[in-house]
Amino acid sequence: MTRSLLTLLCVAGFQSGFLQAQIPADKSAPAAWINDLTPISDSDWNYDRAAHLIERAGFGATPEQVERLAAMSPAEAVDWLVDFDAAEAGELPPFDHSGIFHPQMLPIPKSRADAVRQGRENGVAMGVRVDPEAERPLQDIVNMFFYGITSDRLEVRRAQLWWANRMLATEQPLQEKMALFWHDHFATSNVKVRDYRKLRRQLELFHAEGLGNFRALLLGVTQDPGMLVFLDNGDNVKQHPNENFGRELMELFSMGDGNYTERDIREASRAFTGWTNDGLEFVINADAHDSGSKTVLGSTGTFDGEQVIDIILSQPVTADFIAGKIYRYFVRDELSQKTQSRLGNVLRDNGYELKPLLKTILLSKDFYSPASVATQIKSPVQLAVSTYKKLGLKHIPTIPDFNSATRGLGQELFHPPNVAGWAGGRTWITPATLLDRGNFARSVLFASAEGFYAPDRYMPGVYRRVGERIAQGLSISEATGGGTSAFSKLATADEQFNTRYGAYTGYVNAFKVVKPIPRFVAAIDLASMVRSSGAHTAAEIVDHFIHRFLRVRLSVGDRDALIAFAEGRLGEGRVDFAAEDTEQHLRALLHLVMSAPEYQLS
Repeated sequence: MTRSLLTLLCVAGFQSGFLQAQIPADKSAPAAWINDLTPISDSDWNYDRAAHLIERAGFGATPEQVERLAAMSPAEAVDWLVDFDAAEAGELPPFDHSGIFHPQMLPIPKSRADAVRQGRENGVAMGVRVDPEAERPLQDIVNMFFYGITSDRLEVRRAQLWWANRMLATEQPLQEKMALFWHDHFATSNVKVRDYRKLRRQLELFHAEGLGNFRALLLGVTQDPGMLVFLDNGDNVKQHPNENFGRELMELFSMGDGNYTERDIREASRAFTGWTNDGLEFVINADAHDSGSKTVLGSTGTFDGEQVIDIILSQPVTADFIAGKIYRYFVRDELSQKTQSRLGNVLRDNGYELKPLLKTILLSKDFYSPASVATQIKSPVQLAVSTYKKLGLKHIPTIPDFNSATRGLGQELFHPPNVAGWAGGRTWITPATLLDRGNFARSVLFASAEGFYAPDRYMPGVYRRVGERIAQGLSISEATGGGTSAFSKLATADEQFNTRYGAYTGYVNAFKVVKPIPRFVAAIDLASMVRSSGAHTAAEIVDHFIHRFLRVRLSVGDRDALIAFAEGRLGEGRVDFAAEDTEQHLRALLHLVMSAPEYQLS
């Protein structure tokens, strides 16, 4: 691969092709289709539009899979996506828990200091008793605290990979795409929850109700243990109402900013007092619930949380807000007020059932209009999963590490940046992250186990050195000392515990319990892929890669540059697919295609 050509395609393309000319793959659709919600006709259905549908309502597809959709009518294709069989979706492998938690250690204290405080006050914390006869009587408690947070952090990595594999392998791609939408809409981060089981439980709700009824989904989220912990509703009690829950419910989850008053937030929050969780179960603490009269959005009564949800859903703006957000996720950011109102009416008139809304959107001429096709920037998760999907893979390769790759590009499952979720859109792309996306493609196409370290088996060097020193026969204080101020402050002769040692033992014990992620590189065979497509020359191979991997047609100049590169590597005549270096040359060519700005568009 020539770095100059890659730089030319990436940087120049970013400036001219990506920002200025987001050219839709299919320019034959008339401009009159924009904002037209009438269904596309059978006669207007073709391969490109089927590819657009599966790109947006799923994670892309191979040409063979697109052709199967194109052979259907548009209504049949949309029905196949929307009316999936939930029982068949359940046939995907369940998550294989490592069994990291024991009942007596839950809930994990909020901090190491809180764990120590519990131990001092109660003589026990996380099921571990203080040992007054020990040199460091609180050490075992500190060790258990660090085991708890470390093992959960490692287990959530396994859960992230498990979900990514569902996205790749599922025969119901819209179920996973909607689950990803709701994960962003009802953003909940394990950084604060620190219990992967609660995030898994929330994902199960998104899988079950993500295409069901929005009322059932909204009520489920307000009773979801992960959300209750994330928004501190355990602290929302009659004596001291916490407005956090009510504010996010109205502003982010249902109505949108500016469609309520501060009094509405205060009154709604009172209705949710006492709503909390006992581990993984939703409970209502009757003693903490405010059963007094409340006035919310013009209605007065002794409302509880469920009644407030019904009041919110009765507001016309709620259906408009939710329909608009779903539209922007699947179609485009620009949405006229008239179109949004029409979509809100579809949602409201169908009793907040989501499937009629999705069918209206995905069948509409607007969805296939020039303003909508190939104008959406792929999120990092969508980029990674669709890459593996179009390569024809059945499992997410674990070299490179999926979670590290998407996190480096700005998105990590179960870790949205805040309660508002990911900003998305153009924020996914900068000149730096565009090059990072090209590097991701290279890491997939030229993956190697040599020099790879597994993040789920990695112990930070500062803690690893503690273990090495203890193995040499040094005491805990000596092992955590070493002459640096950071170590020395955490290692005194009369301490009741050693934080550095506790963190080290937390890793050691977590590695013993958490199941390691099997590591393997993708079994990619581009030579067989290209040969089976019927492509024989460099130009035909370039066109196959463009057809298979891009939803935006390259300019004539960029296509010619790729052909020239391919001919320089593969020759100008028929390609010898049996040649030893052909596979590497094909991978270098595909890397250029995947590094192009156009590859970032869906």
